[in-house]
Amino acid sequence: MRINIIGVLLVLLTYSSFPQKIMSLSEAVQIALNRNTSLQKSYNSIESYESSVKSAYGNLLPTVNAQGSWSWSRSEDEGGLLNIGSTVINTPKTSSESRNYSASISSNWVLFDGLSNFANLYKNKNSLESARLILERLKQDIIFQTMSYYYGLLNSKKLLKVKEDNLKWNQKNFEIIKEKNNLGAVTLADVYAQQVKLGNAELELIRAQNDYSNDKSNFLFYLGLDVLENYEFEDAKVESEANKDESKKVSLELNELINKAINNRPDYKSVKLSLNNAYEGLTMARSGHIPSLSNYASFRVNGQRPSEMFDSKLYQVGLTLSIPIFSGWSVENRVEMAQVDIKNKEIELNDFQREIKKNILKNHLDLQASEKRLEVSEKNVTAAEENRKIEEEKYLLGSTTLLNVLIANSEYTNALSNYINSQYEFLRLKDQLEYLIGIIDEKRFE
Repeated sequence: MRINIIGVLLVLLTYSSFPQKIMSLSEAVQIALNRNTSLQKSYNSIESYESSVKSAYGNLLPTVNAQGSWSWSRSEDEGGLLNIGSTVINTPKTSSESRNYSASISSNWVLFDGLSNFANLYKNKNSLESARLILERLKQDIIFQTMSYYYGLLNSKKLLKVKEDNLKWNQKNFEIIKEKNNLGAVTLADVYAQQVKLGNAELELIRAQNDYSNDKSNFLFYLGLDVLENYEFEDAKVESEANKDESKKVSLELNELINKAINNRPDYKSVKLSLNNAYEGLTMARSGHIPSLSNYASFRVNGQRPSEMFDSKLYQVGLTLSIPIFSGWSVENRVEMAQVDIKNKEIELNDFQREIKKNILKNHLDLQASEKRLEVSEKNVTAAEENRKIEEEKYLLGSTTLLNVLIANSEYTNALSNYINSQYEFLRLKDQLEYLIGIIDEKRFE
């Protein structure tokens, strides 16, 4: 049995003997933000939306085109006899050349198109803002996911420490019981019972170590790091927050939380902008019923030689009014589709708002329950620890059985594990509430 325990401890010692890199929560968040490919793609897409806005502004301005041309022609006539009436004339051989140079500049400006160009500008600006909001929400997703992973790792690490302490306690108790058995104070059955408990404690430690190692590899994979790298995760700030009493207080009203979410959630604002875009699309569709007015202006020069080009000038200015009379109901179809799009976007917005309320309500209730569970589990640890001490003392005095001591130790281990789980569950739910409200800020981790 002693050999087995030494083997477990050697495994742990060997694992910890390699050079380790300490990673804090802030460092983990920055790594996740820098390596996430979806976030990088979103950054790239912003440039295309900015280009679309620039193009929409351009539609409000006149288009200007410049053109230049040069032409050359040559004609040759071999001459001959030419009969004109009764007279025959002998025409000589002739040839001639001509060149022409011309240049022009013209502009076309849509003065009014039923406000379609302005609607297009607003629509592209909304799309750009929506893309930025989606990017901000994606950052919040990554930050919260990283925090959840990190809390899970610290939770597993503390549970591993509990299992290590439990193994040490069972080893110590096993040695005491063997000595008492040698003195005839306890039966051999107590020795075998404690030996079984010691073996179970070894298995629990191995299981806890395996869970912690798996959690580490999953987290490193999520961060885009080498899973074989030997990282350790420690953050004094997180540990302090998990233990301080001030963090165990929740005093926010449900309606206040929902209002904050409506005002702060980037993805909710993005859905609202989608509805605004649907209204802009309706304006663009209805512009097909409205006359459009455009302006045309040009200036042209022409000459047989470059020096003579400005001897001949042509100026043109004009207005074009286009009145739609019948378009085969295509405009009506576009208007109808735009109106349907508005209705669908309103439904999506209402559904999204309902989902926000549902998730915040659930988180609020879970957080309140977690707060109470944390208080109870903390008291249970104190009570279980005192009870184990009492049972140990009574057993040494021979006034209780080994079974009661083992039960007391099991209750203490479970109480301590529940308390640790409650600590990190409460932290996660607190941060999840900030995530659901939309106020998790990247600057917090700089």
